[in-house]
Amino acid sequence: MDATGISHIAVCVRDLDKSLAFYRDILGMEVVFDQVQDTTTGGLPHVYQHPRQTRRTVHLKFGQDSNNPRLVVTSHPNEDPDGDPIKLDQVGLSHYSFSVPDTRALMAELTAKGVQLAAPPEVWTDDQGKVSSFYVYDPDGILVQFDSGGG
Repeated sequence: MDATGISHIAVCVRDLDKSLAFYRDILGMEVVFDQVQDTTTGGLPHVYQHPRQTRRTVHLKFGQDSNNPRLVVTSHPNEDPDGDPIKLDQVGLSHYSFSVPDTRALMAELTAKGVQLAAPPEVWTDDQGKVSSFYVYDPDGILVQFDSGGG
């Protein structure tokens, strides 16, 4: 296989408008695609746990680089998804991480905006006051990490 990178990560959410308020309005991601699809045809019925009629799919990205991976947020209008977000020790996609230039400043900004940290700020802060990474919860309780890009 000759892959050139990750094109997107997709997450299913309970309330797409609440998720957009988080990813677009608080984190500053740009909506580049928004559509409602029929999920009763093509290959889609084969990749669902339960039959669904439609899904709304919104693609979001950071920055102007068209090669940046997209975050795809989906929901199923008028249908409730099942399941709960998983933690780091469970099978499945446990979180995704964004590299940012100043994790400490971002943590303070997100806290001021009411975003729930996965642990108190002091857990993420070392003895020198540095924050190399931290986790928050999105509106569905999905873990989102922010790191300083150190790998």
